Amino acid sequence: MIRPDEMPPREPRARLLLHICCAPCSSATLEQLQGSFDVDFYFYNPNIEPLAEFEKRLSEAERFVREFRPDGGVRVIRAPYDHEAFEAIARGREDLPERGERCRLCYALRMRQAARYARDNGYDCFTTSLSISPHKNSAWINEIGMALEAELGIPFVWSDFKKKDGYHRSIELSRQYGLYRQDWCGCVYSKRERERRKQAAGGV
Repeated sequence: MIRPDEMPPREPRARLLLHICCAPCSSATLEQLQGSFDVDFYFYNPNIEPLAEFEKRLSEAERFVREFRPDGGVRVIRAPYDHEAFEAIARGREDLPERGERCRLCYALRMRQAARYARDNGYDCFTTSLSISPHKNSAWINEIGMALEAELGIPFVWSDFKKKDGYHRSIELSRQYGLYRQDWCGCVYSKRERERRKQAAGGV
């Protein structure tokens, strides 16, 4: 396990594959990590639907990187849109509440794919931007990351990027760069939950 604040200076710097879910979450995460690592983004999110939403979030991540790092130092790697993989882990769990077992399995699905890609493509370590969200369970994320490190042999960078005002910084960067922000994670179940909460609050 690696903690970003414990990384000793080294040259060449460690290559980190950062699984990202969207541009806003990746923004402050990249800002925190780029001082210690050479970072590439990995966009694997089979939970997002429809495909147009997937493409929009990917496009915004690519635009953010171009504007935030015009030196070209960060690549955005697009993984295949494998929505069937998400449907398989969600099957039978459609009615579970947000932050429940369906979400934990979704974290694991996406992080496993990122860990495999990192291992197979010469990266020194991997992590995910998921922990910057106050709606994500950071303990689960780190447990999954450590289990993948043990199984696949690729070091995991421990993360709770929401700390030290990380989440608020992501909001600031989103405003600065005009990033598309969402109020649901991307899956249909999260969107339904968002709509239920709005209706309960008297919204449209």
